Amino acid sequence: MPQTPHGVNFEAHRPVVMGRNGMVCAGQPLASQAGISILQKGGNAVDAAIATATALNVVEPLMSGIGGDGFIMVYQKESGRIDISNGTGAAPYGATLERYQTGIPAKGILSMSVPGLVHSWLDVHEKYGSLTLGEVLAPPLELAENGFPVTHYLAQAIASDRLLCEFPTSRAIFTDDGRPLRAGAIIYQKNLARTFQSIIEGGREAFYQGPIAQALVKFSDSQGGLLTMKDLADCSARWQEPISTSYRGYQVYEAPPNSSGHVLLQELNLIEQFDLQATGCNTAESIHLMVEAKKLAFMDREVYVADPDYLDVPVRGLISKEYARERAQLINRDKAAASVEAGNPWQYQEGSPSPRGKARPAGSRLRSEEEDTTCFAVVDRWGNAVCQLQSLQSAWGSSIVAGDTGILLNNRMTYWHLDPDHVDCLQPGKRVRHTMNPVMVFKDNKLFLVCGTPGADTQVQANMQVLSHVLDFGMTVAEAVEAPRWKNNQSPTESSIPHVCKDELLLEGRYSPEVQSELERRGHTLNVLGPWEGVVGREMMIQVDHDTGTLQGAADPRYDGYAVGW
Repeated sequence: MPQTPHGVNFEAHRPVVMGRNGMVCAGQPLASQAGISILQKGGNAVDAAIATATALNVVEPLMSGIGGDGFIMVYQKESGRIDISNGTGAAPYGATLERYQTGIPAKGILSMSVPGLVHSWLDVHEKYGSLTLGEVLAPPLELAENGFPVTHYLAQAIASDRLLCEFPTSRAIFTDDGRPLRAGAIIYQKNLARTFQSIIEGGREAFYQGPIAQALVKFSDSQGGLLTMKDLADCSARWQEPISTSYRGYQVYEAPPNSSGHVLLQELNLIEQFDLQATGCNTAESIHLMVEAKKLAFMDREVYVADPDYLDVPVRGLISKEYARERAQLINRDKAAASVEAGNPWQYQEGSPSPRGKARPAGSRLRSEEEDTTCFAVVDRWGNAVCQLQSLQSAWGSSIVAGDTGILLNNRMTYWHLDPDHVDCLQPGKRVRHTMNPVMVFKDNKLFLVCGTPGADTQVQANMQVLSHVLDFGMTVAEAVEAPRWKNNQSPTESSIPHVCKDELLLEGRYSPEVQSELERRGHTLNVLGPWEGVVGREMMIQVDHDTGTLQGAADPRYDGYAVGW
């Protein structure tokens, strides 16, 4: 069994995939191949990313698509610049608290927010792409038009969604006369192919003002939905600057709010206060320290973070080293916290402006999300890179396809809070707080890692673990993504601040009995899963070796993901 530079014994089941000319790590092999085919045609990382993103809409339809939203992080080696395209759509103008006074439905047309992903795709392609949109979308369009085999995982997902199998427009695609498509069956999405072709020909105007927009609104009206032509016309992706922190000599970049990327940076700042190499990798002590750091960072998110167009978010304070040093003192190395409360990052915010918006009151619950998003990473031969996440919210989104467009609509509305005093309370035209967070890591101003995972609140927890595996313990990318992982489910009670935590720690079953016993002794309530049970993220990771020019890739084996190098 190989040993890492820091003595960690862990052997990956899959090899590290290597290449010199390009690497794509995505959640489905056909999507990875679509991206690689674009690199082989001379396209750059952005061209390959848009091809991969569109292919995932086809071959992994339950996770993402043009009926949803996402974040795209782009690194251009020549300029050294990192850009974030925020393609998250807003709540429809008709989505008032009064309209949802009895709650937000989990599925159906009233669970839908405005889809922002297409705007983001086209913005990024227009700014950085080198091939035409028609060339870039040719591989996914072919998959949609001519079909592809249903994987075992996709077959199980189809069968598990009753509304998908019953709603007429969804049933027509994903079932055989009402019988969920079985593994190995060929699935065709010809209406979606025509929609792709309309975007190739008409660009964002076709989707947000033209025939696709009209079809979406007509369908919404027929189902009693809220979407209007104004909602779509006013939808726009945003270019944002990344946020970052240092971690043991590396610089880690994330997406800013309304992303939860700051949480990962806070977690890293907190665990940096401890000598993890001395505690050991995946020991009870190192897991305990990470879990406690996670709790503190998440409570800050709950109090301070929402759409920055609607309130001031103290991002610089949240990710400051001084704030982390103060908060780390709250971590008891021997005992799990029974209660946590938010800190005061405003005192570490440059200029300390008076905050707009309201802090989270007692009685509001932390809300979690299912692990139904997709993440992929791309690096090209010139050293440019993309990390992208896109989502419909939960599996299959709203579970309904909009008329003859082939577009599965999201159910992002379900992530809103309805408490008017909550910072992330529903408001027409406002963007909900997102868990999606793309990650890039640099060493000596050179790109070192591109990584990320789907998984809602799992994301920043899994990202912290795999980054520590590589940066603290010298694991390969394959070892890092395959190593056993944990997830902390943290939900406060209805009691007053500080919030008593119902602290459930989900552990993959590959942790030793000794580790499990010691975590319980420290006060963690364990829920031990199967050895590879997939509720702990599905990481994608590419490492750049600047000495040799080699790209090293790995995709999480917990689902259908594959890394393809060239």
